[in-house]
Amino acid sequence: MNPTRITPGLTDAPTDVDVVVVGLGITGAGVALDAVTRGLSVLAVDAHDLAFGTSRWSSKMVHGGLRYLAKGQLGVAHESAVERGVLMEVTAPHLTRPMPMLVPLSSSVSRLQTLVTRSGLLAGDLLRRGAHTDAATLPRPRHLSVTETLRLVPALRPAGLRGAMLGWDGQLEDDARLVVTVARTAAAYGAHVRTRARVLSATGTGVELRDELTGTTTAVTARAVVNATGVWADTLVDGITLRPSRGTHLVLRRETLPGLEISVFCPVPGESNRFVMVLPQPDGTVYAGLTDEPVEGVVPDVPEPTEPEIGFLLDVVSAAFSRQLHRSDVVGAYAGLRPLLDTDHGGGSGSTADLSRRHAVLTSSTGVVTIVGGKLTTYRRMAEDAVDAAVARAGLPAGPCRTAALPLLGAAPRAALADLEEPARLVRRFGTDARLVLDNAREVTGLADDELLAPVADGVPVTLAELVFGVTHEGAADVDDLLDRRTRVGLVPADRALAEPAAERALALVR
Repeated sequence: MNPTRITPGLTDAPTDVDVVVVGLGITGAGVALDAVTRGLSVLAVDAHDLAFGTSRWSSKMVHGGLRYLAKGQLGVAHESAVERGVLMEVTAPHLTRPMPMLVPLSSSVSRLQTLVTRSGLLAGDLLRRGAHTDAATLPRPRHLSVTETLRLVPALRPAGLRGAMLGWDGQLEDDARLVVTVARTAAAYGAHVRTRARVLSATGTGVELRDELTGTTTAVTARAVVNATGVWADTLVDGITLRPSRGTHLVLRRETLPGLEISVFCPVPGESNRFVMVLPQPDGTVYAGLTDEPVEGVVPDVPEPTEPEIGFLLDVVSAAFSRQLHRSDVVGAYAGLRPLLDTDHGGGSGSTADLSRRHAVLTSSTGVVTIVGGKLTTYRRMAEDAVDAAVARAGLPAGPCRTAALPLLGAAPRAALADLEEPARLVRRFGTDARLVLDNAREVTGLADDELLAPVADGVPVTLAELVFGVTHEGAADVDDLLDRRTRVGLVPADRALAEPAAERALALVR
């Protein structure tokens, strides 16, 4: 593979390629990897940075399709289960892990809700089997007694508790980390991956780009152009109507819910199949989410949670746990916009929660192929469908899709990952590339391992070694790139402030 690295700006970028990919969220990065591994020349660009948009605002889960099954979206549910298995067992076992999820059955959960929950988890296990995902990866669900429930999650409210259901799904180490790894893999196979490169105009045969670092403009000719800009897709081409919905999460400290080691799905009172997820993270934080609120007007670069959403999430979680949560317990909050396709032709009727999460591939009047809808878990299949459409339209001499059997950089079986001697944090975030990250930092900085691997601040587990790697290999151009996307320190503003000197130092050491 070519050791090409991700680069900010358009210096020395090609001006004639087979495929231009616009947008470097998870779908755009996936399209770049799919296209380049079929033997096509690829230029993939983003006006901002890798994972700048929706891809970094998820629940950090690899969903198996259970919630889509409940809405009768059988095809979407099966596709999600298949792609979850691909991610967890083939392409990214280093960035994913099995996630136990406990659904407490309290007095507020009716017998009908209990039956629906149990049936849903059993149906989810059928999806797992249908996707040929090993039970060693995702065990079968089971019922827990009250004693077992409180042993697993001692912070739950014991009053009225009748036990729980325990199921399994997939969890990501970090959604933005997945995007960066897919983009790095595409670059390693020869794709030109450029951030800070804004598309000013696009047709099916080329784009006009502006280098956001220098202000210079460049025309690039292409045989195919793929629009993977997510919630901004309708600003690049005509004929697309999106109805974005906002999903908000809270960030809590782990000590807010003492002893929480597994995920808890808190039933929403009065709803038969809606939950607020409480998801402990390896860095000592807990995410609680999410909402589904329609968004009107201009799409912001960075969506903001609303106070009513924050209050709703706190109320639902507090009802399930012994400790009443308060606004002061929220150390961070984030919101993402789902790029849902409006199939009502702009009518805008109904709730965004009712819109299908199925993706769609559309071709504009000027020949731009747009991939829209879908979700993070199914990015690989979305990319495959988009490249299939682009290849067919342009008559490109491309090979078959390879990505279902193509491990990302750093991937290895979990047993092999467990045997690595590098620090656990680096292994979780880089897999077998953990050694590369450390060796690179030694070479660039000349510093000793103790300094390179120490937490950059008290309570902030990020290391200088990974910040340096973010600059040298992952295209990070500034502090925001390092703290908000290469790592996720920015989700907690107080931690971000503590880590800024280390990010500035990493940039200075490389430059």
